[in-house]
Amino acid sequence: MRIGILGLGRIGAFHAETLSGLDAVDSLVLTDPFAEAAKAAAEKFGGEVVDSPEALLAAGVDGIVVAAATDAHPALIRAGVAAGIPVFCEKPVAKTMAEGVEVLKAVQGSGVPIQIGYNRRFDAGFVAARAAVQAGELGKLHTVRSTTLDPAPPPAAYVAASGGIFRDCSVHDFDIIRWVTGREVTEVYAVGGNRGADYIKEAGDADTTGAVLTLDDGTIAVVSNSRHNGRGYDVRMEIHGFTDSIAVGLEDKLPLRSVEPGVTFPAGTPHDFFMDRFTAAYRAELTAFTEVVSGTRTSPCTIEDALEAGWIADACTLSLHEHRPVTIAEVRGA
Repeated sequence: MRIGILGLGRIGAFHAETLSGLDAVDSLVLTDPFAEAAKAAAEKFGGEVVDSPEALLAAGVDGIVVAAATDAHPALIRAGVAAGIPVFCEKPVAKTMAEGVEVLKAVQGSGVPIQIGYNRRFDAGFVAARAAVQAGELGKLHTVRSTTLDPAPPPAAYVAASGGIFRDCSVHDFDIIRWVTGREVTEVYAVGGNRGADYIKEAGDADTTGAVLTLDDGTIAVVSNSRHNGRGYDVRMEIHGFTDSIAVGLEDKLPLRSVEPGVTFPAGTPHDFFMDRFTAAYRAELTAFTEVVSGTRTSPCTIEDALEAGWIADACTLSLHEHRPVTIAEVRGA
């Protein structure tokens, strides 16, 4: 099949590399507002460069991958759907929830599949955790702990446009908690602090946060995030039930050092980048998209799924700013 990629920055170029190695993909069509970025990707991974999204949609592509800036997501999703072309779009659907809801309304009933990029759904550990929960191996759940710690903060310009740590970083934890447990979040309480880069505080954001989520069956989920984790890129989950407890991310590249006498775990070089930690997951995610394009599977992460994680992020942002519990119903406007 022929896949178009819109946006050839860091993640777009990474997707170009991944797609170029998939047996299902015969050719790529690339476009970026910065022509040199598209040209560099084409030279490295192969593909035809065109000068606009319109030209890409008219180039006979079977599916498109949207890896452009967030502000461009709504228009590009709509354009792909209008052309009848299956769409993969990196999260978020839009910069605000109001925009995201409008996108959903615009594409509902189109019959054109849309997959939003939440790569943890394709990581082997998280897949196994979900299967264990669904099989009842843990019994009734009571506690979930989800962690995402970045080794260093993104640039100031990125932070200023990110929508905040809950919408940019924690949202991955929110999505995977919903996906693994099969439950919905009803209420949140969030805290945050600033002990690192001044520009994060100046942007009205926190660099380290914690959130307690109450799920609809009474399970408590605790989410921990930071932009400053000197040992590396740390993504983990614990799921505790009345019968058993399991963990995702406890492997030799875990960026955590044990000080117990005689303990050598973890023994490997710590993960230091999200592309390192989730290389296989990204490949599985884009392989899934080729199956969506071919019509052999439905979207494994819909716009509706992405918006649910977004409501949790909005609730946590409000909770942080107002120092109080916030229900998901409140931010939905219900």
